[in-house]
Amino acid sequence: MAEEADTAAGDQRPVVGTRSVDVVVYLLIFGLAVLLGYDNWRSGAAWEADGPQSGYFPFYLSLLLGAASLYGLADKLFMSAGAGGTFVNRDQLFRVMQVFVPTLLFCALMEWLGLYVASFLLIAGFMWFVGHIAPWKSLLTAFLFSIIMFITFDVAFDVIMPKGPIEAALGR
Repeated sequence: MAEEADTAAGDQRPVVGTRSVDVVVYLLIFGLAVLLGYDNWRSGAAWEADGPQSGYFPFYLSLLLGAASLYGLADKLFMSAGAGGTFVNRDQLFRVMQVFVPTLLFCALMEWLGLYVASFLLIAGFMWFVGHIAPWKSLLTAFLFSIIMFITFDVAFDVIMPKGPIEAALGR
């Protein structure tokens, strides 16, 4: 019984704090501002006789973005008291990964299996493993959804979608 209480309490342990995430996000935004500033400076950030060059306004906006991110970073590093609260705990991270990992696999498998087969696997997997829906309902729903998507996009609207080996074998 004590082990069950430890396991339940363990799911609420923090993975990362809010302050750490804030610092990383401010650094990423600053990096983006530097990249945008350099690219706009390279394309022309001066005022010519006939008006501003193409990178004039975006360059100064990137300077503002960089300054704002440095201000936020300084605030988090030097002025904010305490470590901040929990950004995500183990239970929350597990639930996010339950969605992120299958979606990432869907994107990777779509290249080889095609949109419809990858969608079938994604929908059936989500319904079965995450939603705890009966396997036959999951498979039937995923199959019907994939067929409806195929008829809608490939047949009715003639939209080019990523094809896999099954569609190629069917001559589509």
